[in-house]
Amino acid sequence: MTEKTMEHLLLIILSMLVAFGPRFIPLRIFSTRDIPKWFNEWMKYVPVSLFTALVVKDVFIDTGAGYVFTGIHNMAKIIASLIVIAVAYRSRSMGLSVVLGLIAVTLLAMVFTV
Repeated sequence: MTEKTMEHLLLIILSMLVAFGPRFIPLRIFSTRDIPKWFNEWMKYVPVSLFTALVVKDVFIDTGAGYVFTGIHNMAKIIASLIVIAVAYRSRSMGLSVVLGLIAVTLLAMVFTV
């Protein structure tokens, strides 16, 4: 093996350890302990809040212009977001919400600017 190949192999192994550590260590620690009920209740909201932060940023903030609030200039995304919220609330299906959201953005992008 050449020196370059050994460097790549070492980089891959170290990357694996760095990616594996944050997943394994909490699992190892919390598998032997009782997790408080308040903590489980609090953790239910983390995925929703992260997803909301990502969506709101994409809909209302223009990163190409230096993180500028777009207001209602992304009307296609705003309407599609409202459709997805309604579908998700009624159906409780993430898959259906995503598919209908993509269809809504596609169709609305033909009418409004994205």
